[in-house]
Amino acid sequence: MTILLATLNARYSHASLGLRYLLANMGDLQQATQLHEFVLGTKPAEVVERVLAYRPRIVGFGIYIWNVEETERIVALLKRVAPEVVVVLGGPEISHETAERHITQLADYVITGWGDITFASLCRQILDGPKPLMKIHAGAQPPLSEIKLPYALYTDADIAHRTLYVEASRGCPFKCEFCLSSLDKTAWPFELDAFLAEMEALHARGARLFKFVDRTFNLNIKTSLKIMQFFLDKLAAAPEDPVYAHFELVPDHLPDALKDAIVQFPPGTLQFEIGIQSFNPEVQTLVSRRQDDEKAAANIRWLASHSHAHLHVDLIAGLPGEDLDSFARGFDKLVALGPHEIQFGILKRLRGTPIIRHTDAYKMVFDPYPPYSILANDRIDFATMQRLVRFSRYWDMVANSGRFANTLPLILADAPFANFMQLSDWLYEKTDATHRIALERLVALIAEWLAARGMDAVMVEATLDSDYAGQMSKRHLRMKAQAAGKADAAVQRQARHQAA
Repeated sequence: MTILLATLNARYSHASLGLRYLLANMGDLQQATQLHEFVLGTKPAEVVERVLAYRPRIVGFGIYIWNVEETERIVALLKRVAPEVVVVLGGPEISHETAERHITQLADYVITGWGDITFASLCRQILDGPKPLMKIHAGAQPPLSEIKLPYALYTDADIAHRTLYVEASRGCPFKCEFCLSSLDKTAWPFELDAFLAEMEALHARGARLFKFVDRTFNLNIKTSLKIMQFFLDKLAAAPEDPVYAHFELVPDHLPDALKDAIVQFPPGTLQFEIGIQSFNPEVQTLVSRRQDDEKAAANIRWLASHSHAHLHVDLIAGLPGEDLDSFARGFDKLVALGPHEIQFGILKRLRGTPIIRHTDAYKMVFDPYPPYSILANDRIDFATMQRLVRFSRYWDMVANSGRFANTLPLILADAPFANFMQLSDWLYEKTDATHRIALERLVALIAEWLAARGMDAVMVEATLDSDYAGQMSKRHLRMKAQAAGKADAAVQRQARHQAA
């Protein structure tokens, strides 16, 4: 054993696509390379112990915003107990503002940007000499045709138990300043036939849950239609054993040809992630986001009413130039469009993104520690931003969880943002917590809040009972079906994906 590829995933269900790309492109070093994925929360000493059990000469760590702090502790410990092991870092979180990072100082080498080809080349230099003198290496970006696809490296256990991340393209042509993809010059497609052949092989091995990480899946409609047709063919051939596919859509680009394909997907087989981020045109211009709001709204409304796709739509609070009233109007507009989930995000200063250029003009203050969330700006003070953070957490618990489908309209009524903000403030005052609130207690708290607003207690209790009973009934049926080995495949895969 010579080389180990490692990372800390947020959950076991997340399988690292990046590490598999590195392994697939190791060339003559592939036989000497192994891959081990850890999960956040594992004790650093245990990680180091398992790493050293491979007796590696080189360890490559994938560094992301969610794991950089824990990985830094692991690297520090590893270099103490085994200083002879060469540590190489790579990944988006270490690719920008690299030199001043403490984890960079602990490591032997860092690859910034694309590592598919550069990591193997660096390993050969380390093993065979001459060893590189420079610590930081800019990753080479080869044509995609020169990158070997990694999908055969998903194991049978990955296929059975984890989300499979796939990509038909890399990059993004848009320049939204809060996103790392704004640094890309354009989007680059993989050769479609070769990609679909890999998807065919995965499906033949039993893969049924595919999450596309393409930033702009519907940018090239001809390509989108071919990929969707691949899944539609699988659904037609085996409706009793359906696939489940997740795509990220550009919200204002949904031509009729794509709609015709979308409506053919049955329930529980398709999810769209749609980034709206803001409905304020001035804010969009400020952060270099191009979006036709009316088209985007019409497309979401159409998807909600004419398709079976599960819609997960993103908004970001804290963008420069947007005050609380503007965000509230955008939130209310999005609620009226009827998506199944609204991901209420808080702006983060991802390292390398151009959003930092607005720091002085808009008095933007960010947390210095990951995930670098905004703490305040010139229009939303710290206390209000904290209220928004709590709103986001309670929104996940109440609205996005699906546990209060009948009760949520009572909560939101004719002023969704204002009413839910009142509920959020009240829940925090009552519980002093935004995590680990038992479902039974949450039901009782919502009942109390609605009653305090003058709603008929009998009606509120009946509505909450219908939600709670529905959840218990679903849980009972799910456990019964699983025990019998006959749980509905589409529902299971959709639930598994949404929980990931």
